[in-house]
Amino acid sequence: MIQINNLQKKFGEKTAVNIDNYIINQGDMLGLVGNNGAGKTTLFRLILDLLRADRGNVTIKDIDVCKSEDWKNFTGAFIDDGFLIDYLTPEEYFHFIGKMYGLKKEEVDERIAPFERFMNGEVMGQKKFIRNFSAGNKQKIGIISAMLHHPQLLILDEPFNFLDPSSQSIIKQLLKKYNEEHGATVIISSHNLNHTVDVCPRIALLEHGVIIRDIQNENNSAEKELEAYFNVSVEEAVEVENNTDEEISTEE
Repeated sequence: MIQINNLQKKFGEKTAVNIDNYIINQGDMLGLVGNNGAGKTTLFRLILDLLRADRGNVTIKDIDVCKSEDWKNFTGAFIDDGFLIDYLTPEEYFHFIGKMYGLKKEEVDERIAPFERFMNGEVMGQKKFIRNFSAGNKQKIGIISAMLHHPQLLILDEPFNFLDPSSQSIIKQLLKKYNEEHGATVIISSHNLNHTVDVCPRIALLEHGVIIRDIQNENNSAEKELEAYFNVSVEEAVEVENNTDEEISTEE
């Protein structure tokens, strides 16, 4: 479904994304993991044509995202609360999104119903604008709005952020069910390895903008491999920091 070709994005001297070739298949449920600054959000923004690549391109169903907007008809995404129209109430926002995709008010209400437990009585009927909601409830509004039109491609950046444990558990179930029932391609990024391993049968490990491992995750088999990798990364970072401190001490 998604083909990444010779894709590179730099910010000054820093290379944020550098991926030669990577394919995400229709129906994949892919977790993107990596340390802060690994390039996860930049990659999502390139896929969604929110950033212009320095080199290469991304195609979704053979559509170059930079040359046509047809892919937007079957794509849903939530990166951060900048995607929201914060001077609307959640109800107004959901109906606005639905109208964009040709959905009637009744259809929107019907599609919101499965998220009732996820919203936990804190989103609908509150008579306040989105900007006045907590970060967690803004996150819920964004996720629901991205899924409202039943997209064949769903991209969520750090969907577990700001959510309480109950909401995290519910959204994991909702995402897995959505992937299975709609055959949709679902891509999420997360700092939380446990959540990613629980949800995603395929995991891409991103480091310094490069996908260094593409892991098939059967029955949480990727957990040990990822934990080992990140533990080593932490140890290396500590060693570098200690060496730097020693050099500074010597210079003094």
